[in-house]
Amino acid sequence: MKKLMYTLLIGLIAAALTACGSNDDAKQSKSDDQKTAQTEKQKEAQEKQEKQAKEMQKKLDKQKVDEKKTVAVVNGKKVSGEEYNAALSSSQAQYQQMGQDPTSKEAAKQVKQQTIDNLVGQTLLLQEAENKGYKATDEEVNKKLKETKKQFKTDKQFKAALKDAGLTQSQLKSELADSIKYQQYVDKDIQTSEVTDKEIQDYYDQFAKQSQSQASGGKEQSQMPKLEDVKPQIKQQLEQQKKQEALEKKVEELKKNAKVEVKL
Repeated sequence: MKKLMYTLLIGLIAAALTACGSNDDAKQSKSDDQKTAQTEKQKEAQEKQEKQAKEMQKKLDKQKVDEKKTVAVVNGKKVSGEEYNAALSSSQAQYQQMGQDPTSKEAAKQVKQQTIDNLVGQTLLLQEAENKGYKATDEEVNKKLKETKKQFKTDKQFKAALKDAGLTQSQLKSELADSIKYQQYVDKDIQTSEVTDKEIQDYYDQFAKQSQSQASGGKEQSQMPKLEDVKPQIKQQLEQQKKQEALEKKVEELKKNAKVEVKL
């Protein structure tokens, strides 16, 4: 109320002011209680999520092996448990992204097999790259190392990340050299057919059909973008798929003449 009214109706509004004040206090108290309750619920939900995440991580860690263990031998090249554990984390993450539990009995078997297959395949492809004479120069490795370091704000953070990964800078440079040789081989020796407009159209139509099917099943349908707006992304996706299929085919060819011994 305006201050002017105090002089005109002081007697009449004294009680009203008291009542209003009480109501305001009650409203404020109720609002504070609601905020407190809401905060408590959020805190409980967060704690529950953190607990579930920790429990899941424990289950995921149980699937790891001794880092010094030899999990496979590919043409005389030993594949370590350390390499397996790194690849395992990637496989586990893929399953989780698809909404699956990688620690369930059936999924655990699939994750293990997928991880070993990936490691054997990568080893065979890298050996093939080296047999073909692909090399990484010091200049290329240092350039790649510089690009990697740029992902971190400080040198201290970079070194901390290396420590967490269980790597020395020398080991990282060795891995970067392998990745360069591998990429050179893939770019030059793994050839695929060009992605056609028809393939892009078919991919787009299939996505649109799936979107409509989800809508009919009760799920909200997002508005489909125009083909010309997403054509570059679809083309890139199809190129990656073709490259992956070609790599898988190449690995199967290499396996025919390779000596592979899995020790898991």
